[in-house]
Amino acid sequence: MSGLDIRSAKRAEVDQVLADIADYVIDYKIDSDVAYETAHYCLLDTLACGFQALDYPACTKLLGPVVPGATLPGGARVPGTSFELDPVAAAFNIGALIRWLDFNDTWLAAEWGHPSDNLGGILATADYLSRKNRAEGKPPLLMQDVLTAMIKAHEIQGVLALENSFNRVGLDHVLLVRVASTAVVTHMLGGNREQVINAVSNAWIDGGALRTYRHAPNTGSRKSWAAGDATSRAVRLALIAMTGEMGYSSALSAKTWGYYDVLFKGKPFAFTQGYGSYVMENILFKISFPAEFHAQTAVEAGMTLHAAVQGRLDDIAKVVIETQEPGVRIIDKTGPLDNPADRDHCIQYMTAIPMIFGRLTAADYEDDVAADPRVDALRDKMVVQENEAFTTGYYDPARRYIGNAVQVFFKDGSSSDRVEVEFPIGHRQRRAEGIPVLINKFESSIGQKVKAAQWDELKSLSAKRDELGVTAVDDFMALLVS
Repeated sequence: MSGLDIRSAKRAEVDQVLADIADYVIDYKIDSDVAYETAHYCLLDTLACGFQALDYPACTKLLGPVVPGATLPGGARVPGTSFELDPVAAAFNIGALIRWLDFNDTWLAAEWGHPSDNLGGILATADYLSRKNRAEGKPPLLMQDVLTAMIKAHEIQGVLALENSFNRVGLDHVLLVRVASTAVVTHMLGGNREQVINAVSNAWIDGGALRTYRHAPNTGSRKSWAAGDATSRAVRLALIAMTGEMGYSSALSAKTWGYYDVLFKGKPFAFTQGYGSYVMENILFKISFPAEFHAQTAVEAGMTLHAAVQGRLDDIAKVVIETQEPGVRIIDKTGPLDNPADRDHCIQYMTAIPMIFGRLTAADYEDDVAADPRVDALRDKMVVQENEAFTTGYYDPARRYIGNAVQVFFKDGSSSDRVEVEFPIGHRQRRAEGIPVLINKFESSIGQKVKAAQWDELKSLSAKRDELGVTAVDDFMALLVS
């Protein structure tokens, strides 16, 4: 904390949190092959999520320029579309596509979130800069630069989340997307240390969105575009900083008016480690199911139980779901579910669908599936409770488990097996099992939505990390547009 007299106009020293982020973004050299390999797969997975979202009019109605007709020929392109936009608008578009179906990567700690949300700002800025550079006779950025920016954005968001719970004070995790994207994009634009600090200070001063759109009784589709909004705002703040606009050295620690006092109950952030490449190396992929991550293993357990219960739904007396404490707090939800955003954050719904149908896809959150009377009948029989061992494994940095167990009890006194899954297929400990599924997700999501020649080249690049790394960003983006 700065300790300055609130009446004094003397400028405080730069908050250490701001300085550490700037020094990391500008000076740290990523030397982890695991991080780059994972970032490569993260790129494929994230693009797959965006292309899947193109099938949903609720998402596509938000795409394009803010004002109809306000396009930017030669600007940043939006995958799966023909839009060319300024990088601020493009970041929103790409970010909304990435997050719409709740199917991109996840980081779970004291705070959770989806670090690949930052790719909205990173990819829009990289494409814009590459096309601008070409027009000026300068070399474009390479996809290796994008992977590096992804690793650093993941790290900033994830390390800030390790010990600092923003949801406990009612704030949404997308503020960490704004902070991470702001830092990385400012550096991509050529910002020096002071400019990165200035930009990030403004990102914190923006405060944070309330989590109300993620929780009953207000759960709604804003949660699907909130990250796009955050990464878009980051590009705007970065561009402002690049004009030479000032920053605020004690934006976090200033007495009374700083972030800590206003929004974090007076507590400074806590850190157990510095910035490196830990987060990307340990990121969790949502490969099999588009579902809130605390329920991923419950969905898998429900799939396992499908064969045992599909002909006995009327005979079920009770279903017990054991989960981690955050799972109880965030997605234990009873009563009517109003919309798809409500349903993909309800552990009972996400477990009931695979038990009944033997599947869980994004389409299963739509009204026609939810109207099946068997769904709510089964939800009404579900009891959700915390398993303390799952909570311990969840917070253990050496494990990062997301355990769930599901057991069905029948009216005749018999019961199913208790199916326990400690970590999902997207966990690092199941990476070898998960990568083929991730690649299939990438191929099935994009292959039919771009021209055949584009897809042939894109598929080839996706299999050759070294070749992808030296590909110009604007050339890569040209393979993604319709």
